[in-house]
Amino acid sequence: MRSDLPPNKKCVCPSADASMRNPRILGVVDADSLVPRIAYLTEQVELSDSQITLDDQVPLGKVLRLSAVCEESRCGHFDGQKCRLAERLVNLLPVVVDQLPACNIRSDCRWFMQEGRQACLRCPQVVTLSDPSDPTLVHAALGQPPKLTVG
Repeated sequence: MRSDLPPNKKCVCPSADASMRNPRILGVVDADSLVPRIAYLTEQVELSDSQITLDDQVPLGKVLRLSAVCEESRCGHFDGQKCRLAERLVNLLPVVVDQLPACNIRSDCRWFMQEGRQACLRCPQVVTLSDPSDPTLVHAALGQPPKLTVG
């Protein structure tokens, strides 16, 4: 983990929801992939400025990945100094790309500032509403291994 985060810098969360401050569309979930991957937008688009309309049956997190101002202490992943989600992603998830993705928030991204390129090499597989049957993604998201049921 990098320890040189600038003090008082407003970081951007690369895995936000629409209720957070200044939500922007980071990317679109690539539905043509066998496994979910994010197709990153080349420029920042505020969610409120987008022309996107979804059926009420389709959750936003199944189609888009958002970024927003990191909420730090208001987020369950933040421990007061770092994002534990970013730390778990690097420690638990496999690398899925061999080059840094074309990302429009990298200079302000909490995950990149904290974990460096190792976070970026795993980032495209992070989908806000991902498959709950993937135990590694569940573990990374929740911070605890999923409970196994015997039946």
